[in-house]
Amino acid sequence: MLFPKKVKHRKWHRLRKNPKKKQVATRGTTVAFGSFGLRSEQVGEISSNQIESVRKVLTRAVQKSGKLWIRIFPDKPITQKPPEVTMGSGKGDPKGYVAEIKPGRVLFEIDGLPEKEARNVLRKAASKLPIKAKCVARE
Repeated sequence: MLFPKKVKHRKWHRLRKNPKKKQVATRGTTVAFGSFGLRSEQVGEISSNQIESVRKVLTRAVQKSGKLWIRIFPDKPITQKPPEVTMGSGKGDPKGYVAEIKPGRVLFEIDGLPEKEARNVLRKAASKLPIKAKCVARE
């Protein structure tokens, strides 16, 4: 599982989200390394466990013939209080890390597979994610 080696702040504040402003990715929007990529279509958060499950699906398909790039990293800490604890008494303990995703962000890239097979594998990988994602080719 992915997580930061060292963090400056153990717990983050909740970030503001403006409902009127459309959230779209401005960085990491093109397929830069491989031939095919998996691009997000929704706003959401992807946990390190979900990234790991997608990585397993893609590495099994790519094997030794191709290459895989993970273009996201979970660096935002998520906290959770234990069950059956009353309200108040501060924020919960860190539970894990997530990557914040905006529409248009390329999440994973692969190379070394034929187009039909690559699209099929990326479709399987997209089913492991909590957001909608689409297979895209290099432009």
